[in-house]
Amino acid sequence: MTEQVEQVRRFNRTVAERVGVLHDRYLGGSRPYGQARLLWQIGDEGTDDVRSLRARLGLDSGYVSRLLRALERDGLVALEPHPGDRRVRTVRLTEAGREERALLDDRSDALAASLLDPLDAGQRDRLTSAMAEVERLLTASVVSLEVLDPGHPDAARCLRSYAVELQELFDGGFDPANSLLPDPGELRMPRGLFLVARLHGEPVGCAGLKLPAGAPAEIKRLWVSPRVRGLGLARRLLADLEERAARHGSDLVRLDTNRALEAATRLYRAGGYTEVPAFNDEPYAHHWFEKRLTGGAR
Repeated sequence: MTEQVEQVRRFNRTVAERVGVLHDRYLGGSRPYGQARLLWQIGDEGTDDVRSLRARLGLDSGYVSRLLRALERDGLVALEPHPGDRRVRTVRLTEAGREERALLDDRSDALAASLLDPLDAGQRDRLTSAMAEVERLLTASVVSLEVLDPGHPDAARCLRSYAVELQELFDGGFDPANSLLPDPGELRMPRGLFLVARLHGEPVGCAGLKLPAGAPAEIKRLWVSPRVRGLGLARRLLADLEERAARHGSDLVRLDTNRALEAATRLYRAGGYTEVPAFNDEPYAHHWFEKRLTGGAR
């Protein structure tokens, strides 16, 4: 781990030096990197919610306010109350802001080309492939998991997306009311829990855990947004729920799945789950799995 930490630090130093964030005037412009990055992030179509903008960048509220005041003072952005909720502020680029953002795009393209120009074709492919992998892994590392009430807006949003996707995938569609878990309230403590994954503040995945007294724990409603698939999030949700089940004293966890969910079936098999005879009457299930946990009650 120590060597890996040092490698990460060397990588960060190299990138910071090479992309020019050490300079007061980023890309030869008139402002530091923080202002330039925020200017680029603000969409030029319509308006952007300041809270959402702050969440996407992972920045402190006070720092974002200072950056926005500097950009507003220079006439590059306009801050306004949201028409539907005056407690929410929105920000949009002015004409001068769009012009400066276009200039930043041109200079960013030139910087990227300067990184690639000294390399031969093979080295360019290696560098860009490595960058894509680093971007993917860094994105995975900033996804957070939180236990929420199933009635929380983010939890409800995930459950709706889950149902819509299964409706399209399953033969004959999917109606949550016909499943063995018609009420997500069963995933509320002490009978269970509901886990939501967020990326830059936006819900991108979920999974529930039933904790029936005197019976194996059961995983339900595991879903990952298509836009973040391939980051290992489903595997992470599964492992997190297994750990929580063990902490609650379970030594066995079960789940069922539909034959249309082939990727999920592969995930369960790779995660150490064994297919077993049906242990419930779930009408949408074709496969039933269980896994023995370590650290749970015996």
